Amino acid sequence: MTLATATNEHLANVSNTLIYSAMAVYMLAFFTYIAEWIFGSRSKVARTAAALTSPQKAAAPAVTVKKAGGTAVLERPKVVTRAAAGARDVPDGPGAHGGDVQGDLYGRIAVSLTVVAWAVETAGVVARALSVQRAPWGNMYEFNITFSTVAVTVYLVMLALKKNIRWLGLPLVTTVLLDLGLAVTVLYTASDQLVPALHSYWLYIHVSTAILCGAVFYVAAVATLMYLFKDSYENKLASGGKPGRFATSVMERLPASASLDKFSYRVNAAVFPLWTFTIIAGAIWAGDAWGRYWGWDPKETWAFITWVAYACYLHARATAGWKGRKAAYIALIAFACFLFNYYGVNIFVTGKHSYAGV
Repeated sequence: MTLATATNEHLANVSNTLIYSAMAVYMLAFFTYIAEWIFGSRSKVARTAAALTSPQKAAAPAVTVKKAGGTAVLERPKVVTRAAAGARDVPDGPGAHGGDVQGDLYGRIAVSLTVVAWAVETAGVVARALSVQRAPWGNMYEFNITFSTVAVTVYLVMLALKKNIRWLGLPLVTTVLLDLGLAVTVLYTASDQLVPALHSYWLYIHVSTAILCGAVFYVAAVATLMYLFKDSYENKLASGGKPGRFATSVMERLPASASLDKFSYRVNAAVFPLWTFTIIAGAIWAGDAWGRYWGWDPKETWAFITWVAYACYLHARATAGWKGRKAAYIALIAFACFLFNYYGVNIFVTGKHSYAGV
């Protein structure tokens, strides 16, 4: 065994250790996010019902918590307008902490743990890249660990930009744990080199943009799903219904349905041009590697289907009769197409882009 080979194997083992360590920290963050929601449920945040039943525009009260010697103001929710028919003014919820000081503390700890786990996982991805001496995107295992890293990066960047998305922490960390668990148990592949046709600078351009698009699409898909739940909750209140205690506790802490709808639309619209570029870059790379720009390979076909689905969503979102829930369903279908392209085609379908048999 040469020194270079021994070094590469050592780096691969370091990468594996770091990935498992990141999973352990993500698990701690998972339980801490749950604690944030649990302690937040003890607070009274029933402002949505009052806003829906009020004949006039509801003011956006500050979320306050009484403390010894004064009152602590955690957030000041904004009043937004619902996108659905018969729109009413509904304030954004205070967040997962529900206005509870202890819940907010757990939320901040959870974010800190997420940052630590992200840093450890990033180091694991870098160690994997050093062990193979190329970009760590040569197989499904490497795709998965990189994808989850980028997804958490998008979340942390949005938090740094003061976006009200800490409610995304629990579903995100849950998904990351599932993604990494699948990677280390089912998809793990030992370090190896790429086939000669794939040695190109287009690997860095095409695959990196595809992974980034997927991470952003994921964030938008979660927001879209939350929008559907929150819109149903608001509609039930508006029609005089009384949601269950659990639904009330969760839904009243989320942003208003209009805020979630607007957020998911803006995220999808922002990343769609990059997805278009990803497909074009892939076609150029195919021309260099295989002598043809487009051959209706399963991966190419489903990438195009995904593009069409998101184009339909953006068009529907701009059409009066298709705003709201109808457009949201199209967005979820588009993300399902992306997931099938990412997992289904790669693992179960044989083609130039697939890793069937891993």
